[in-house]
Amino acid sequence: MNDILTIESAAKAAYLVAALLFILALAGLSRHETAKVGNTFGIAGMFVALAATIALAVDAKIEPLGLGLLIGATAIGAAIGLWRARVVEMTGMPELIALLHSFVGLAAVLVGWNGYLHVEGNPEGREAELLAGQDLLGIHSAEVFLGVFIGAVTFIGSIVAFLKLSARIKSRPLMLPGKNLLNIGALVAFAVLTVWFVIDPRLWLLIVVTALALALGWHLVASIGGGDMPVVVSMLNSYSGWAAAASGFLLENDLLIITGALVGSSGAYLSYIMCRAMNRSFISVIAGGFGIEAGPADDRDYGEYREITAEGVAKLLASADSVIITPGYGMAVAQAQYGVAELTRKLRERGVNVRFGIHPVAGRLPGHMNVLLAEAKVPYDIVLEMDEINDDFDDTAVVLVIGANDTVNPAAEEDPSSPIAGMPVLTVWKADNVVVFKRSMAAGYAGVQNPLFFRENSAMLFGDAKDRVQDILQAI
Repeated sequence: MNDILTIESAAKAAYLVAALLFILALAGLSRHETAKVGNTFGIAGMFVALAATIALAVDAKIEPLGLGLLIGATAIGAAIGLWRARVVEMTGMPELIALLHSFVGLAAVLVGWNGYLHVEGNPEGREAELLAGQDLLGIHSAEVFLGVFIGAVTFIGSIVAFLKLSARIKSRPLMLPGKNLLNIGALVAFAVLTVWFVIDPRLWLLIVVTALALALGWHLVASIGGGDMPVVVSMLNSYSGWAAAASGFLLENDLLIITGALVGSSGAYLSYIMCRAMNRSFISVIAGGFGIEAGPADDRDYGEYREITAEGVAKLLASADSVIITPGYGMAVAQAQYGVAELTRKLRERGVNVRFGIHPVAGRLPGHMNVLLAEAKVPYDIVLEMDEINDDFDDTAVVLVIGANDTVNPAAEEDPSSPIAGMPVLTVWKADNVVVFKRSMAAGYAGVQNPLFFRENSAMLFGDAKDRVQDILQAI
């Protein structure tokens, strides 16, 4: 008995150490200079947590089959994780993260169902009698219901986000009649079913709420357009944290509660920051986002665009005293960051003041562009956020827009009828010259045409961004 208490106490202490390491990991990841150390703290915390869990399982003398499944699942998960980490491209990180969120949601659903089958579904069992004797059975039922609901919404919502981000389904929003009423109706139904389940925990109620949550999660994310997908990834990150916390309450696991709260709150705060950067409320994003597809089909005459060659861009850069580069997802797709870094180095050697302007939602994931540029060894002190650099475009000779679209669209400021009206953007059009690197004249990910392409001080450089940057380097 003393040995068991010793192992349990040691495991709880290990869980607290792991929680502290996770907090240090978040603190480290908040700054570029300490990000690597923060990542190491996170890995160490997970190792401690897994070791403590396996030690508890061994000490509890669970059946060999159960212990084998635990160790086998850990080994298989580690192998898959290491494999994916090695082969995934930076452009594939957003959809990979969305897929990982789905696993957390599915785990929460399974934990909730397991909790029901062991307690409410087995009223003669020891756990049910113990909870009933302490008048805690209703609280347990509420935890089961809430955990299953949040987990199922996270699971299916993350799957839809993965499919959209990986282009397996179209990014345009699903526009069902009365979609907001459908969402509100689902939440009201969930509240009613929760009260019913706490009073009378029947299996069919758990089945109904699982199906309801799956439908709601699918509809929530399917109704959100491509322009809001970075917020969706952050939002699902938050959901996965709350799902983990709900599982922690069911399993009476302090580490899951702490970790889930950390992930849930940080994801929610990041979503809030991104919504502020887009001048949108979190509710408006969940209610459907940019759900309007625009572009050439709107029959508006924007005039003629002007093309430029790589040699022409090289001449502009040779005579410029200041250059700002605004990258977007197109740069990531083309893997042009290394050429861009080399171009930056050559221009700075010539005395040109080169800086980068990063929009908060550039790419498909918060911080996506920053990571790509850091990977290519671009000096971090010349990579500036939108608020830090937007006032400098007036005094800039050349702006290179590499793979960005919606984040540099002047319609956000000048066209109140635009689907992105009010969204803060990089005001690149105020520079003397703007060169836009694009494969074609197609609209951006939000499906909104960009009047910037037709401005007198703008020129289009068509083709693969990586190839065009190499052509400019050769011309220089």
